[in-house]
Formats: sequence, structure tokens, C-alpha cells
Amino acid sequence: MAKDKPKKEEKAEKKKGGHVREAGVYPRLAEKYKAEIVGAMMKRFNYKNVMQVPRLEKISVNVGVGQATQDAKLLDTAVAELEQITGQKAAITKAKKAISNFKLRQGLPIGARVTLRGRVMYEFLDRLVSLAMPQIRDFRGVSDRSFDGRGNYTLGIKEQIIFPEIDADKVAKITGMDVTFVTTAQTDMEAMELLRQFGMPFVKREQPVVKAS
Repeated sequence: MAKDKPKKEEKAEKKKGGHVREAGVYPRLAEKYKAEIVGAMMKRFNYKNVMQVPRLEKISVNVGVGQATQDAKLLDTAVAELEQITGQKAAITKAKKAISNFKLRQGLPIGARVTLRGRVMYEFLDRLVSLAMPQIRDFRGVSDRSFDGRGNYTLGIKEQIIFPEIDADKVAKITGMDVTFVTTAQTDMEAMELLRQFGMPFVKREQPVVKAS
């Protein structure tokens, strides 16, 4: 029985959201962080030790489906697509307060979200920058105007069909999403450099533009 255990561990993990993860295979960007990014960040910002180097903590992906108040099936579709894209089960988001003009009641399902950490986080980021973004028409880089002053960055994506997991021919409605990158960086400049090292194609500027508090 003991001899069979290693063989079972070598098998691919259960397919989730269209992805098959090979057991024991570490994400490419996680390896890159250790092998290249840490050193580059230490050189760029003159950190005293590796513990000062910022790291990517989590990625949150949020999809809003306002029309779900009239058609619940739109929310079901958005949830299914979000799970396909991220490879993780999505949580339903509900309205925090009622808005009579939009016929919105408190507690009504209006969207879905996923929070990615660890392995699935790195895999999603890799697919985003390597496969999805090159599909954006007339793409010239992502904006650097969405840092929050605390080292976190939010990217707006207009169409879910840029992701390879989505079959554009089967999409009934185009939906967008917000992708938030939460880092341990103390400044937006450090956070931008960290994300750039991971492959985030920012527009070329001297420094990130931060909204006044």
C-alpha cells in the first residue's frame, strides 16, 4: 500500500474551472519571484534584507451583474464564467442597501467575487498577462492611475472573452470585471515595480499617478 502512494500523488489534481493542475508542479511566476524578482527588487529599492521585499498577497476578482435583478440567469452565467476563468468557486455578492430608482432591494444578489491566494493566484496572474491581455484590441498597456496609495492596484477588464477559458461563440452577454492586486508594498511605486516584474504591462510613466486623499 505504501508503494502506491507516490503514484497517486503524481496524478493531476481534479479539474477546476477548466484547469488541470499537475501535482508537485510549482507555478512559473512563483518560481520567478524567488529566483529573479526578489533580487531585482532588493537592488532597485536598496532593501536591507529579503523580508522587506514586497510580495503579492492576494488577487480579488469581482463581477457586477446589475441586470440580475430582472434576469437571474445572467448571474448564474456570470458565476459559471468567473469560475472557469479563475479555477475557483465564486461567492455571490449582495446589495448592501436598497436603491428604489434601480428597483434594488437590500440583500439581492447582484454579482460574484473570487479571492485567489497562493498557487491559484500565481496561475491566474500568469494567464492574465501572458494569454488574456494580448487579446485586447489596440492594447497599449494598462493604466497606472488605479493605485490606492497603500500599494494595491485595481485593473478594470471590459470583456470576459479575452480569457482563453471562455468560448466567445457561446457568450450571450459581454461582461466586465475588476481585478484587485493586494500587495505588502509600503508605497505605490514599490507595488508598481513588483507587478511590472511579474509581467504587468503598464503604460510608460516616471511614477504611478495616485489620487489625492
